Amino acid sequence: MTPYYQHAGITIYHGDCREIMPMLPKCDLLLTDPPYGIGEAAGKNKSRGKLAIAKDYGDMNWDNVPANDADLFLARQQTTSQIIFGGNYFSLPPSSCWLVWDKVNGDSDFADCELAWTNRKSAVRMFRWRWNGMLQEDMSHKEKRVHPTQKPLALMKWCLSLFHDTKTVLDPYCGSGTTLVAAKAMGLTSIGIEREEKYCEIAAKRLIQEVFDFY
Repeated sequence: MTPYYQHAGITIYHGDCREIMPMLPKCDLLLTDPPYGIGEAAGKNKSRGKLAIAKDYGDMNWDNVPANDADLFLARQQTTSQIIFGGNYFSLPPSSCWLVWDKVNGDSDFADCELAWTNRKSAVRMFRWRWNGMLQEDMSHKEKRVHPTQKPLALMKWCLSLFHDTKTVLDPYCGSGTTLVAAKAMGLTSIGIEREEKYCEIAAKRLIQEVFDFY
């Protein structure tokens, strides 16, 4: 199993997570944003946007069907703690601690919030961070949007901060690599898996060029 990228404790594998995960060591935390099956990759974003022309991320099919519950079960077996964005789309056990990302979207047709399922034993927690096209929470250092379902780096850092004993992180649907960039910034080891080589390349570039203003 040859890594697509490997440096400073961060590894990316290009391929199907169901084939790669059984060969990986167990990790402390699963932090992932799997496909929900709502067609966001199929040019859906182009029809949105009231303040400016929406960005065109191309037309791909990876979000045409949701991630398989069996694959998510395998990912949970590979980790001690778990955060799964879009958990409301999947068959997961009851949880006392859902994470709520308030996107501060205002008047738009995007969702006001996104939900992440966790196995954390605490009350519901909320993180507020604006992520509405050209309008972002930190306008002094805007992140470059390179993926239709990309999450803000600040959000992923916050997620990681909730699990204080985490040293190793797994993201089997790593997309543009935000989980890996956040893990690296926090001094953690991480493994990402991505089936689309286009996004493996983007994630690797983000990790290589993170000292520059790439995102």
